Amino acid sequence: MGIMEIIGIAGSVSLLAGWRLYLCVFATGLAMRFDAIPIPEHLASLDVLANPWVMGIAALAALAEFFADKVMWLDSAWDAIHTLVRPVGGALLALAIVDPSDPAMQVIAFLLGGGASLAAHAGKAGARGVVNASPEPVSNLTVSTAEDVATAGLLYATYEYPYLAAGIAFVLLALVFGLVLVARRVIKRVLGGSRDGNVQDTS
Repeated sequence: MGIMEIIGIAGSVSLLAGWRLYLCVFATGLAMRFDAIPIPEHLASLDVLANPWVMGIAALAALAEFFADKVMWLDSAWDAIHTLVRPVGGALLALAIVDPSDPAMQVIAFLLGGGASLAAHAGKAGARGVVNASPEPVSNLTVSTAEDVATAGLLYATYEYPYLAAGIAFVLLALVFGLVLVARRVIKRVLGGSRDGNVQDTS
């Protein structure tokens, strides 16, 4: 497996962890336990994810996140709590993927993995805040379900087709930045409208 494929896998998993950290941990461990994904020999450190205790805790946390993420505003509170957890988790996943015999690559993977997870988390949290402010109550459920399906599908694709991992990472990164920009624009518009309204009220 080439360096670009390894970096692509680490990047994709880190970005997905910014959306669904516990699902990433559980799904990876489950797939490894049932030999559903071809894990190269140098990624043997990921075996810890197949530990029954790790999988059990990750499954419970993923289940809690699944339901919390479907409830309006509770999802934003959940995101706020995980502002530190997801980046650290994404960084550790990226660290486990790279070659342990290369300390420089491990440091790079840890920093980039944490940054990627933080970016994905910020995009998700910002976009979800915008969705929660919209009048359509079905939007929250739809967006959350789409995130569940996308995370599971892209995680499978990343491990099953590692030569596509770099492309998946770039697409995810573009999507994350798009979400951040959209959320920033909407929030700016809402705040601008609120200020205009306050000015009119005081005049």
